[in-house]
Amino acid sequence: MRHQAVTLLWRAGIAAALVCAIGVLPWLSHTDPALTVLKARSADRDPTPEVLADIRAQLGLEQGPFRLLGDWLGGLWHGDAGRSWISGSEVTPAVLQALGVSLLLMAVALAVAAGTAALICAHTLRLGAGQRLDGRRAAGSGSAVLAALPEFLTASVLATVVGVQLGWLPALGWYGFQWTILPALALGLPAGAVLGRLLDDLLPGAFAEPWALAATARGLPGRTVARQALRRCLPGLLPNTGLFVVGITGGAVTVEQIYDIPGLGRTTLQAALAQDLPVLQAGTLALVLLAGVAAALAHLLTRLLIGPALRDGALPSPHRPTPPARRFLPFAYGGLLLAVIAAGLPRDPLALATAERLAAPSGAHPFGTDALGRDVLARVAHGALDTLLLALAITAVTLLTGLALGLLPRLSGPVVDTVTALPPVLVALLVTAIVGSGGTTPALAVAAVAWTPLAAHTSALLRQERAALHLTATRALGAGRWYLLRHELLPAVVPPVTRHALLRLPGVALALASLAFLGLGAQPPSPEWGLLLAENQPYAERAPWAVLAPAAVLALLGALAVTAAGGVRRRRRTTAAEATDVPEKRPEPAEVVTAGRGLRRSGSARRSW
Repeated sequence: MRHQAVTLLWRAGIAAALVCAIGVLPWLSHTDPALTVLKARSADRDPTPEVLADIRAQLGLEQGPFRLLGDWLGGLWHGDAGRSWISGSEVTPAVLQALGVSLLLMAVALAVAAGTAALICAHTLRLGAGQRLDGRRAAGSGSAVLAALPEFLTASVLATVVGVQLGWLPALGWYGFQWTILPALALGLPAGAVLGRLLDDLLPGAFAEPWALAATARGLPGRTVARQALRRCLPGLLPNTGLFVVGITGGAVTVEQIYDIPGLGRTTLQAALAQDLPVLQAGTLALVLLAGVAAALAHLLTRLLIGPALRDGALPSPHRPTPPARRFLPFAYGGLLLAVIAAGLPRDPLALATAERLAAPSGAHPFGTDALGRDVLARVAHGALDTLLLALAITAVTLLTGLALGLLPRLSGPVVDTVTALPPVLVALLVTAIVGSGGTTPALAVAAVAWTPLAAHTSALLRQERAALHLTATRALGAGRWYLLRHELLPAVVPPVTRHALLRLPGVALALASLAFLGLGAQPPSPEWGLLLAENQPYAERAPWAVLAPAAVLALLGALAVTAAGGVRRRRRTTAAEATDVPEKRPEPAEVVTAGRGLRRSGSARRSW
């Protein structure tokens, strides 16, 4: 109870600090909020001193940021989040309506994600149910390509092809359930691909555990074994599923922009750009509360699924068997990517040829040209140097940060929940306000949020590893805390989290691309991939090659990252039975649990980690 109270206070303190930081955002960025509000209200009106003074008087800006923040916090106790500085309307009904729209979109997107993850894992489940997973590798490169597709590109293609050309579904607005399908597909397909990859990585380890082997030997139906294997793996995915819930709700800014959806992410973005502080603070607070609810539900479901085993230290070690390494595919994808870059580097990415605007692919221009006649291959190749190196650097930093903070779940848990609630666009605005605009701003913004899923994954795996039977036995033999950390916990946690980080490498590049797509990242004439997609997206119907080329390279990066991640495995330890060439006897589930309980009853089996 005391631990829960401290955690709750820690979460509340972080949320309060975040809301307070947003409340002083204009003063941090050294901008005049009156001028920003005037531009948002009427861009054609001259910002005369009299007009600005009148706006300051209306908003009470002379009182200072802390007085305004205190008045806003005081109104929250009565359910009053103030009035919008732009429209003058009440904030609470507008934010609740936007939240309802985002929750509906999130629910449909999660259904799409669940279906996508099920399709990715179906083959593994079918083989595992019959104990035929020997040598089975993780899901193929198709899921990696799907995970690497930019959400805004998928949304644009679906809106253009399915909504406009075919006319099957509405492509603009928000008037009913039909309007949720296309944006939900754009959000759910990449999310489902990532979740499916993570689940497919865990399933072979569950099917190799003693209970699954015993159940199969005793003739239990394969469907029952597969269902229990899913239940065994879900606790390791629930924290990341909660992150997807919050990310889809508040971070779907680009998709909401394309489909003109009045969701919470778009509302928060517009408020941030206009410095409409009451709306921005209320929207951020709603996202933080949603993140807390999602984290609490994930924790509750984990306790319901494997709570007794976690408490009693009766879990098998959740490690998948080591499959044969993929030796060819990573080199093939890497060689193809290097070939594209090498072919484009000698070309000039800034050379204009207005007579060849939007030219189709040819011998002179293998990837065609863009709206200004610039060679797309040259721009893709030169943009790869910045995009790939920056994405690799951010991935390395976030991996180390996620592992370090994930090993301290009591400290990092509330921080993960709070940071996850922030859309990357809002983080970019906060970073810009603190350090100023520049080439490093997108990288800092992405790095500030990209470590959270890795920390959540680390904490989930650590929680299960600490309850493993072999760890209980090692403690009983007198192993200390640092020995367990170096020889048991880190070797068990680092490989799957590293594979997760590599799986998210294209996502880091996509986050940079999304900021560029919204005008918060690289600026023209930079050939950064996100900017290429943003510049050429209006011409997708007339010149699809200008959009498909950078998108295909992003997908190729995803396939390369995933196949390379397949080689990151835990070093297999030699058991005593193998060392003496004696066939190792597989313990029955009852024997395993009894042995673990006996060790726990001994005085030397107390927890030291």
